[in-house]
Parts: sequence; structure tokens; C-alpha cells
Amino acid sequence: MTTRESALAAHHRALGSNLEEWNGMGAPWTYNSDPCDEHDAVREKAGLFDVSGLKKVHVRGRDAAEVCDHIITRDMSRIPIGRSAYGPTLQEDGGICDDAIIFNLAEDDYLVVHGSGACLERLTESAAGKQVSIDFDDDLHDISLQGPAAVGFLDAHTPLDLPALGYFHQAETTLFGRPVMISRTGYSGERGYEIFATAEHVVTLWEEIVSAGESAGIVPCSFTCLDKIRVEAGLLFYPYDMTEANTPWEVTLGWSVSRRKGDFRGKEAVFAREGQEKILMVGIVADHGDAVEADAALLLDGEKVGVVNSPAWSHRMQKSLALCHVAPGAAAEGTRLDVEGETIRCGATVARLPFHDPEKTRTHA
Repeated sequence: MTTRESALAAHHRALGSNLEEWNGMGAPWTYNSDPCDEHDAVREKAGLFDVSGLKKVHVRGRDAAEVCDHIITRDMSRIPIGRSAYGPTLQEDGGICDDAIIFNLAEDDYLVVHGSGACLERLTESAAGKQVSIDFDDDLHDISLQGPAAVGFLDAHTPLDLPALGYFHQAETTLFGRPVMISRTGYSGERGYEIFATAEHVVTLWEEIVSAGESAGIVPCSFTCLDKIRVEAGLLFYPYDMTEANTPWEVTLGWSVSRRKGDFRGKEAVFAREGQEKILMVGIVADHGDAVEADAALLLDGEKVGVVNSPAWSHRMQKSLALCHVAPGAAAEGTRLDVEGETIRCGATVARLPFHDPEKTRTHA
């Protein structure tokens, strides 16, 4: 059910979107434009997304750092002011109930940006009895410019030295004369930036970027495009690629679990479950000329060993890609599997992730 609305909703409708629901907000899953053209723009120029459906939560007060550290597997004591960290939020049993980026904005002042899981509920629980305020902020919007042209384009319209802004760093500044926070983060497998602004300013910012960026090949992009590029980049989407049944060890997020920090939610359970993985996250390339079906079964020698979670057809790679869960014995790169969906039967090969830019040279440029 849609209970939230982006200040950019009218712009999305004008571009042809019916604003389908995601995370309680109408999201532009499609525009009148071709998602493949949008995809090309992100990889070759830059694409502009409205990702305001992400939930933004301010955590402020003397115990803010402690509370934020408790609800994420990263060690937030190692994230200084001006930087952020991505990681999962766990249940007490070590299963993943959401993922988030936590921004250290100032002393005793954090911003938690999360998806459609239970991060806010876990935050509220961890804040009980602490000197901290937890404030959901739906006035704060988040638009994202992703692609190789993003840095030069935005740098021309902000006093911030944008090329010097490091990966997972953020800064308060202005853009087209409007107050914003710019973060070097994204969900594309490209160098890109998220721009946080209030509803009062975000419409003008969107219009300025679209207008000034047209000659540079910058275009508005739909969630259909976003899904294609994030699958190419091997980026997970809760709750499709990770659920409460999964530990970080199972879904390529073991790197995000700090072994040095103190207590955090699910700590004892998640380390107890290390080495007990029931599934592993893999990529497959299917022998098919389009995207395979989500929830299609994966078989090895006739026995079901996994399931397709996030399929996508990459016209740029000319490959049918998917993020999948498989039994550990079927996870080795090069393993041949059979895909069986309601309408599709084909073979597939387990492939290295990410499919696009496997060395991540573009995001870290």
C-alpha cells in the first residue's frame, strides 16, 4: 500500500510512470523511455534516479554512536565524521532483516538510510533506555546521479571539490544554489553520487539536472533500469537476494561483519552460524535470449539445488544474468545447472560476480 509520496511524483507521471508501490512510496518502475537506452546512459554518460523510497532516519544524542553501532555489523567506531558505511542489520538469530548505509554527519548525529526491512524497528529497540532520539524523516529526499559523466557534471554546479570526495564520503554543500548533502555512493556499479535534499529543494534540483544535463547525455532512469544495472553489478536487494533466513556468510556479505567491535545485535548467533551455510549467493549466465523467471528452480544432475532470485537480460553484455541461491556444493564457478521455470527450460553456468566490472575499477575510480 502506498502511504508515502515523493515530491517528484508529478515529474515521474509526466515521464510515463504509473508509480508502482515500493517501500510504501510510489516508485517509477517504468517510463515512456526504453530501459535499455536508460541503461546505456548510466554506463556511458549518467542516469538520474529518484530513490526517495529509501527510508531516512536521524539518530541524534549522546548515545547515537552506540545505538548505530549496535544495529549494524560494521564497526562504526572506525567511521569518522564525513564518512559512511554499508552493512546488514541482523535479527537476534543472526539472520538478515534489512541493510543500510549509516552516515556519520557530526558528533552525536547519524543518518541511517535503509530499505524495506525492519531496520527502523531494530533501531527503536536498540535505543530503548538510551539518551538518543530516533526520527524518521520523509521530507528528506534522495536522488542519485550514476555514471562516468556524473562527477564532471555535478562538479561544475557545486562549490564542493567533488573529484576529491572519496568513496563512501559525504559533505554538506550547495548544488545549483540549493542546500544538499552529496554522498559518493550508489547502486549501479559506476562512479556516482547520491544527493540528499528536502522536498522544498529536490524538485528544482531534479529539473536543473535534467535540463542542464541533457546536452551531456544525462537522462531520468526508471527502477527497471536500476534493477538491470544492479544485477550486472552483483548488488543485493532485500528481501529478494537476502532474507531473515540468510546470514551474511551466505550472501557474500561476510566482509561486512566486524570481528573487532563489541556487542551488536545477533553477534553471538551470526558467529555461531559461520561455517554452517545452507546456501551461497552466486551469479549465473543462462543459455537463454531473455531474462529467466524469478523463483525458477536450479537443478544439478536432476536434483533441485537452488533458486533464481533476481534475473535480468543485459543487452550490453548480450547475456541472461541472474543472482541466485544454491547449495554450497553447486556454487563453484563453471558449474553447469539446469533452469526450470513455468515457461523456461534452459541450461546455465555459475559465473563470477559481479558480472560487470569485476575488479570494481569504475566505482572506485
